[in-house]
This record gives sequence, structure tokens and C-alpha cells, in this order.
Amino acid sequence: MFYICIIIGIVLIVAFTWLIRRQRSLKQRAHLIEEAIRNRDFTFRLPTDGLLPGERAMQETLNRLGQTIRQQVNQNEVESWERLTRVLTHEMMNATAPIASISQSMLSRDDVKGTPLEDGIQAIYDTSCHLSSFVANYRKMSELEKPTMSELPLRPMLDEICKTYPELTWIVSVPQNTITRADAGMLHQVLINLTKNAVEAGAGKMVIRQEGQELYIGNDGLPIPAENRQSLFVPFFTTKRSGSGIGLSLSRRMMIQQGGMLDLAEKQFDGCRAGFILTIPIITKNTPR
Repeated sequence: MFYICIIIGIVLIVAFTWLIRRQRSLKQRAHLIEEAIRNRDFTFRLPTDGLLPGERAMQETLNRLGQTIRQQVNQNEVESWERLTRVLTHEMMNATAPIASISQSMLSRDDVKGTPLEDGIQAIYDTSCHLSSFVANYRKMSELEKPTMSELPLRPMLDEICKTYPELTWIVSVPQNTITRADAGMLHQVLINLTKNAVEAGAGKMVIRQEGQELYIGNDGLPIPAENRQSLFVPFFTTKRSGSGIGLSLSRRMMIQQGGMLDLAEKQFDGCRAGFILTIPIITKNTPR
């Protein structure tokens, strides 16, 4: 009887110790989620290994909730930019169109050619043309059609883009039988935009890897400076002298419209110095033997 009591006591001590550690772990997870939400970081994905079935279900639900909140926040952000875009497009077009037309007609007059007025009017005309181009880029942000979703073989699209940029070395780790559900035109444009950005950053190699429901698209071009990372998807933000600053923001919007997402990758692979994560529905179908 004495030994049975000892065994029971040891079991109770072990169980009590395990329970305390379990509660501390759960408390730490709750703290991490709270900090992430406070910092508006909805990309958190806490591990579910080693949890009891109920705890695992709760953690998986919280992870999915974080993704849902992130998508909703990004969608609201896109809608805000759309409203602003429509207003600015209307006002800027009303202002720039008459200026460009009048200055162009004045440049063709004989009493202006070769006079000190010509340089000033030419500057006015060039500036108005630049503003008109800027307005056209605004329109691209507000006139996207609704996506036409369908199941697409992913690898042929990637192979086509590889052929479009033969000067790059491509490392594509995506199974041939991978299917995605997306708008073919939008997805193709996003991939092209990311490749063009890589080329402009001096890349010689592109890496595409499938990781679950995500595609990692990296390159060995110039790394993205830390001070630019927060503004990377803000419309019209650019560090290029001739850039319009709509490529990445437009690409993210197209991915959101398809129910996916475009993010900057925190971890790089295969010698890449910059990369992005495309989140899209991915299906790997079994190939017949």
C-alpha cells in the first residue's frame, strides 16, 4: 500500500508539473498572438505540434483567423486606394488635358518658335504630358476587371515565362502536375511584374519554389533596403527614377481579387537576396501510373 501511494504521488507530481508547463506554453502563445495583433502583424502562424486535439484545433483556428484578418485589412486598404484614385483621376485629368492642348498649339505658332517663350512653353507641355501619364497609371489602379477564375496547370505558365526571359537562369521547383485556381491573365501579369522587377534590380537568377499553398519567387538581384520594405506595396512608391510605382501594388491587388495574397518573403532560398510569396490555391493531382 505504501508503494502504491508513492507511485500515485509521483504520477500526480509529474502530471501537475506537465500541466504547469502546458499552461505556461499556452500563455506564451496567447501573448505572442496579442503582440502580433497589437503590431498589426496578421501573418502569425504559431506551431500546432505537440498540442492536445482541442488545443490544436484552437491554434489552427487562430492561425486561419489571422490570415482572414490580414486579407480583410488588405482588401479595405485596396478599396480606400480605389476611392482616392477615382477622385484624383477626375481632378487631374480636368487640369492637365487643357494645359497640354493649349501649350502644344502654342508651340506650333511662328511667333513662338525660336523665342525665349518656346523653352518655357515646352517645359509646360512636357510637365503636362508627364502628369497625363501619371493619371493613366492611376486609371490602371482603378479599372481592373473582375477575375475569371478557373483551374490552371501552373507549370506550363511558369515555363512560358522562363522562355520569355532566356537571359535569366531559372530554378523552378514546382511539380508538373500542379494545378491552381486563378485568373490566367492576372496571374501571368503578376509573375511578369515580379520578373521585370528582378531584372531591373540586376538579377541573373530566378528561383520559384512551391511550399504548400505558397509560391516563393526569389532572385539574386539587389536586396530590398530595410527602410523601403514597409512602403513597397504603397501605390506610386518607387526608388527608380523612371518607375511609375504601381507594379507591386497592382500585383498585390490582382492577387487579392483572386482570393490570394502577395507578400515580401522574410526567408530567402538558393542564394536569393530578395523574394516574394504568392499565396494561391494549389492542387497537386495524382498522375496516372
